[in-house]
Amino acid sequence: MVCIMLGEGFEEAEALITADLLRRAGVEVALTSLTGQEVTSSHGVTVKADKTLAEIDVEGLEMLILPGGLGGVESIEMDLFATALIQKVYDKGIYLAAICAAPTILAGMGLLDRRRAVCYPGMEDQMGSAVFQKGTPVVVDGRIITGEACGSTFLFGLKLVEILKGKAAAEQVRHAVHYHG
Repeated sequence: MVCIMLGEGFEEAEALITADLLRRAGVEVALTSLTGQEVTSSHGVTVKADKTLAEIDVEGLEMLILPGGLGGVESIEMDLFATALIQKVYDKGIYLAAICAAPTILAGMGLLDRRRAVCYPGMEDQMGSAVFQKGTPVVVDGRIITGEACGSTFLFGLKLVEILKGKAAAEQVRHAVHYHG
């Protein structure tokens, strides 16, 4: 199972397009709120979560995804249970993916030290000792995947499909949604 962590104020396109692409590839995805069933995005879209963080079993997790959105990032950073789960996922070698402002969460926790990564342009100063890959939409460094911004969401989501299901599955989804980027 894949968990997409939704903090209040998350970037809806980064979360929902990623969830959609993964589900089209047959990946079980849980939109996961920090506390309640409903979470409101940075642009006022309210989403009913599939699970809360308390319901996530790390043992069955294949990947944890952190969408951006400054409010969502701040919500995650201020939630000790959320940051503890991120650390546990990292420690267990489970895939960890973050896009836009969310890689700064990983950098703040020291998880991107000396790793290649990307984030929303202009936030590079919050990336610690990460080896920033300017102008690259998606960066994979071991089991950590980072995406640049909302405009990179299709490439980010398709890369996650490729990692979990293989290149053929990613190409099948790319064709099904007519993504030509």
